Amino acid sequence: MPRCAYNRRLPEFSTGLAFVALSRVLAKWPESRYRLQFMLGLRDAVPALIATGTWGLVTGIAIVKSGLSETMATLMTLLVYAGSAQLTALPLIKDAVPLWLIFAAGLVVNIRFLIFGAALQPFFRHLSWPKRLGVGFFSTDIGFVLFMGRYGEAKRRPDPRHLWYFLGIIAPGWLVWNACSIVGIFLAGAIPTSWSLEFAAVLALLSVVIPLVSTRPVAFCILVAASVAWVGQPLPLRLGLAAAVVSGIAAGVISERLSKDAKRAS
Repeated sequence: MPRCAYNRRLPEFSTGLAFVALSRVLAKWPESRYRLQFMLGLRDAVPALIATGTWGLVTGIAIVKSGLSETMATLMTLLVYAGSAQLTALPLIKDAVPLWLIFAAGLVVNIRFLIFGAALQPFFRHLSWPKRLGVGFFSTDIGFVLFMGRYGEAKRRPDPRHLWYFLGIIAPGWLVWNACSIVGIFLAGAIPTSWSLEFAAVLALLSVVIPLVSTRPVAFCILVAASVAWVGQPLPLRLGLAAAVVSGIAAGVISERLSKDAKRAS
């Protein structure tokens, strides 16, 4: 084939390859109803991304200032993906305590995800074990709260739409968390302590949680959890946090049952 003819056909050939590749991508792309659920989850997650990013930035700074190298800090952020567990483990790593104690402390802090997983199981029980483990790894407190706020009372379980809505929440959260955490890791030396980013992270989280307090059981749950967390501050291994989670959930369940009983009685 003459070179000029080859050059004329090259754009057509490239366009054909691009069309084939795009067709394969679209063939695996979810249906419109699932894309809609993903976008709904993304829309609901956007206000919480400020809190997620701020908390990730604070965690990244704390990891480096605890003595870990930037490489190790980055690996910890990508593989652990648990801010509270990371902040709990840092002083223990710095003091060179036994490895089992570090894992035990992280387990205690993250015990709430056992409760979250049990609550989410009816919605995702149709998935295979590997997929459920993946969903569990990327789950977050905010993701759980937003999901249960929309589908917690759903009668149809499981429903494939639930997964896509949940993915719309947790996928951007993972990206923003790791991006901001890595920024904090590499800019830790340039950010002064006087900025009090820890306090800013707490305020950002409160801005997400407060609008969700729309019923009496939720308000009672938060009140009890906050009280127990404050009283349990002196406890080792952040056991006060685990106690606050369990107490808050129990208070919410009891309050909701009492409210239903009162309505039936009236």
